[in-house]
Amino acid sequence: NQSARDLILIPDSAHGTNPASAAQAGFSIVQVKCDAGGNVDLSDWENIARENAARLAGCMITYPSTHGIFEPGIRKMCQVIHQYGGQVYMDGANMNAQLGLTSPGFIGADICHLNLHKTFAMPHGGGGPGAGPVCCAAHLAAFLPVNPRDKEEGIAVASATYGNAMLLPITYAYLCLLGTAGLKRATQIAILNANYLAACLKSNYSVLYTGSQGYVAHELILDCRAFKEAGISETDIAKRLMDYGFHAPTLSFPVHGTLMIEPTESESLEELDRFVQAMDSIYAEIEEIRAGSYPADNNLLVNAPHAEYVLMADEWPYAYPRSRAAYPLAWIEGNKFQIPVSRVDNAFGDRNLICCSC
Repeated sequence: NQSARDLILIPDSAHGTNPASAAQAGFSIVQVKCDAGGNVDLSDWENIARENAARLAGCMITYPSTHGIFEPGIRKMCQVIHQYGGQVYMDGANMNAQLGLTSPGFIGADICHLNLHKTFAMPHGGGGPGAGPVCCAAHLAAFLPVNPRDKEEGIAVASATYGNAMLLPITYAYLCLLGTAGLKRATQIAILNANYLAACLKSNYSVLYTGSQGYVAHELILDCRAFKEAGISETDIAKRLMDYGFHAPTLSFPVHGTLMIEPTESESLEELDRFVQAMDSIYAEIEEIRAGSYPADNNLLVNAPHAEYVLMADEWPYAYPRSRAAYPLAWIEGNKFQIPVSRVDNAFGDRNLICCSC
């Protein structure tokens, strides 16, 4: 009986849902800090595991980490957890940086889930819902959810035995079409795309974390905190990107004051170049604000995004021309995504449930 094992170690660099998942399952959580390079402090990791050996149930980790780097001590982290009687749960959110190059089993994970929408072509959001198949090592197979009508199986129950079964053929077809070589190629392109963006953007934006060789994994974190002195936040940059036709990247996660960008394997070189042009143009706009060309409370960034109804209104109360708001780069003119809604209060929307009558 190991029911006393109620503690889960989760590093700062893990996916944001990991603490919520562990808490919902009834575990107590110990958060482990990362060092200045974004890597888990291995000595702290081992000390916490040793001091709590009797209560240690395991850990939840994301690999590559949400800091956008391949954790160099990942196998050591897993070995420590096993040494003190725990199990390793790997969040498979970033599997599109692993396929064909490494694997959860190779690093020492005991169980993981796969985000089919993230790595295996399954629709998400309005085309979803999501599906996350769970994979495990042989010694945990008996504990997987099963059909409750099968009396010879285990006792764990899932609300839907095969998850969102109608979505799984999409992933199956994707796997068959790409094959082993194609999946590896997709991972290589995902990593290449992220490093291409990092190389292009680092002169104007600081890339917060890189690995020991100076590269990122499949995503990168841009540190926007230096723009605070100009009165510009990471939110302003994200909103302004919408005027350029780009969906805003992940905002202030996993580090406050940053933007996390993940180009994936799907984007073409032309699209990556357009994104770089947009980010460089936004940087130039920030420099104009720094130079005093536009007021801190009335400029292209703090007023972004510029919705279609704002651009078409008779009155224009802003300190810059409509053309700069709507068409900051020449290639946008022929392919403009018209924004239907002006800026909203993100925090208020997250904290307040508002039902609209239609």
